[in-house]
Amino acid sequence: MKLDTIDRQLLTYLQKDAKKTTKELALVLDLSNTAVYERIKKLERQKIITNYVALIDKEKVEKSFMVLCQVKLSQHVKNNIVQFEREVLKLEEVLECYHISGDYDYILKILIKNMDAYRKFLIEKLTVISGIGSTQSMFVIKEVKNTTLIVS
Repeated sequence: MKLDTIDRQLLTYLQKDAKKTTKELALVLDLSNTAVYERIKKLERQKIITNYVALIDKEKVEKSFMVLCQVKLSQHVKNNIVQFEREVLKLEEVLECYHISGDYDYILKILIKNMDAYRKFLIEKLTVISGIGSTQSMFVIKEVKNTTLIVS
């Protein structure tokens, strides 16, 4: 589906605040409520809009300790890849997991309470996954930019 200027503007507004009403969006886009509603439904049907979520303040839920953990598999074979990916999906502490190129096979974005909680997670959950050869952890000192905005 080809997105026009109005679709892109609508997506930008929704990404900034998905709770805006159709009426509010219609006003800023200079469209009718019905036109905005139909565009949103079309974007949902086309799977351009895949979900609506609430963004949570990490500090207030005691999950502000962010770790980027690189994982190297012991052998880069299909069974290890499938097993690792299946197991990492079960780990609620892992927000994001990417299969990457380079010296390591995966990079994980992990949110947890503190260093003690991370050590426990590492020992009891992550490194017990079979097929892991090594890990390297990097601790975030300051979050300089964090956005969910894709289309602008």
